[in-house]
Amino acid sequence: MAWHIREGSYGEVRLDDLNALMVGSFVGNLWAGEHTDPYAAIFFDERADEQQRAALGAIFSGQAGGWPAQFGAMFHPEMRGMEFVPIRVGIDAELECEGPRAGQCGCRGAERADHARGARVQVHNAPGAEVGPGQVATWGRATAHRADVFGFTWDRAGCSSKYFPFDWSGPD
Repeated sequence: MAWHIREGSYGEVRLDDLNALMVGSFVGNLWAGEHTDPYAAIFFDERADEQQRAALGAIFSGQAGGWPAQFGAMFHPEMRGMEFVPIRVGIDAELECEGPRAGQCGCRGAERADHARGARVQVHNAPGAEVGPGQVATWGRATAHRADVFGFTWDRAGCSSKYFPFDWSGPD
């Protein structure tokens, strides 16, 4: 999973144009809380300065609360690693993305999974969303999706992919 922060802040710390990436695994239905053997690793954008690194760590570790805390709790206590690495995410108008690249973990592109009439395939208020409830998912097919990091090893090119815009906010 990759998150690109187009515009955002944590208190007074600006997080614009930074990225995070998570690889994870579990058995069962994560969204129903009926899963076992969860584990994950997270990567943050190496371009972040010291304050931004602390902010990203607080948000994605769940310390800041909100949806990231709920999502992260599904994988704790088995967090296998956290690193700051080069990550590049670009999403164009067609919802195709290239990136991220984090060490030996990477994903590139999503071919649109279009309906016969050319409409995008979307799910509104997806019941299980990595960015929280009430979002709109646009489905596609990964043109590349490989991982070989922290014990995660796979090549899932051709499998489904999805794009979710998100808007997180915390306590004032």
